[in-house]
Amino acid sequence: MEHNKTYNRIEVTTMQQTLIIEGPITATELQSYEFHKDLVAFRPAIQQHQALIEIADLPEGRIIIARSENIVVGYVTYLYPDPLERWSEIEMPDLLELGAIEVIPDFRGASVGKNLIRASMMDESMENYIIITTEYYWHWDLKGTGLNVWEYRKVMEKMMNAGGLVYYATDDPEISSHPANCLMARIGKHIPLESVQKFDRLRFMNRFMY
Repeated sequence: MEHNKTYNRIEVTTMQQTLIIEGPITATELQSYEFHKDLVAFRPAIQQHQALIEIADLPEGRIIIARSENIVVGYVTYLYPDPLERWSEIEMPDLLELGAIEVIPDFRGASVGKNLIRASMMDESMENYIIITTEYYWHWDLKGTGLNVWEYRKVMEKMMNAGGLVYYATDDPEISSHPANCLMARIGKHIPLESVQKFDRLRFMNRFMY
């Protein structure tokens, strides 16, 4: 399918300063920005910067960033699900995964995450996709935030709700392994019934394994 991308930009004023939230940005643009040293939730900042540049180069890849002048302080990524996960077991060119979202500690609590997701969904072409996110408690910064798993889960749900993602049940073993884990999704306005049915089959694959 075509991967049309409509660039959007919004400004968010926090207590510290005004942030620019923009995207989807190109790999070249991302390369020209500095990556904040505290963006280390998934891997060292330099390596994560390079990983995002590679995602931005993918036909379906989308990166939305929050930046203070030329320093990236937050981002959200969208790409096809990992080939090793169940979400890619049925061919669905209209299924995208919100793969990662991260904001540096200095800007947490300023709705930067919510605004990254809101800006993502301002792109009309996102109505052609089912967007999923898989939330696992072992990825959450419980130590840095001082929240317990249920408090953090509530924060994540509110953030995803800002972009129209809501809770969906699934029998995926990894998600089912802890009650705080969850699947959230947003079904675009232009998604055909056939794709919704495929998504339902992906959510409940174990019921057919007898």
